[in-house]
Amino acid sequence: MIKNERLRERLVVTLIYTILIVTSIFVLYPIVWIIIGSLNPGDTLFSTKFIPDNLSLTHYKHMLTETDYTKWYLNTLKIATANMILSTFLVVTAAYAFSRFRFPGRRQGLMAMLVLQMFPGFMGMIAIYILLLQMGLLDNHWGLILVYAGGSIPFGAWLVKGYFDGLPRSLEEAAKIDGATHTQIFFKVMMPLSFPILTFIALTNFIGPWMDFIFARLVLRSNENKTLAIGLYEMVTGRGNTEFTNFAAGAVLVAIPITLLFLFLQKYLIEGVTAGANKG
Repeated sequence: MIKNERLRERLVVTLIYTILIVTSIFVLYPIVWIIIGSLNPGDTLFSTKFIPDNLSLTHYKHMLTETDYTKWYLNTLKIATANMILSTFLVVTAAYAFSRFRFPGRRQGLMAMLVLQMFPGFMGMIAIYILLLQMGLLDNHWGLILVYAGGSIPFGAWLVKGYFDGLPRSLEEAAKIDGATHTQIFFKVMMPLSFPILTFIALTNFIGPWMDFIFARLVLRSNENKTLAIGLYEMVTGRGNTEFTNFAAGAVLVAIPITLLFLFLQKYLIEGVTAGANKG
């Protein structure tokens, strides 16, 4: 019996490691392939060898010096950073209000945010486009930022509200006894205790605009306002565009900031997700 149990445990462990290895190969192979393609001196991503004999940084130099890639990068960084700041503030303040205050319409507001998460963003694109047109915010970065920030509130507020619900109210009561106002409690008590979930919300709200293509394509028209997703897409579309290796180099450069943020903030991201799952 003991031998059978040990054999069964070994088989289970072997199966788990096999699944993990196969999954890792499927995940990592496209990443390695695009990196190798960006170093291929030709115009094609395909090569007779997995690692070509001659690797070159020519495409990276071309992207940074001979195209508008730097302008696209700065535009995207501006939109993502502004959205991160604005949306995080809106999400956290809304979550704090729903978690700590009781007011008419509170339950209905929570249910409305929950229902809004069930509908895809595509459903409201025409209405948003007309609204931005009437407000004069088409082909304007602030039009994108406001829509991104507003769209992040339902999911983010529910997540952060769950985190706030798990924090003891005794901390706020002690601060009230010391004469602190609600604003002081929010900024001096709740915010420092909420760093993990704030990091998660801030990072997700930064990544969204950084990687978005569809809505940015709908709103932005002029070349000077293009984002990275639009600029890179136009490099490989149309009959005359065959800059696939330049596209690969641009894609690698796009991934660098996000990868570094994940590596440095991984601990807080895990804490934020697990703590935010508490809906008590």
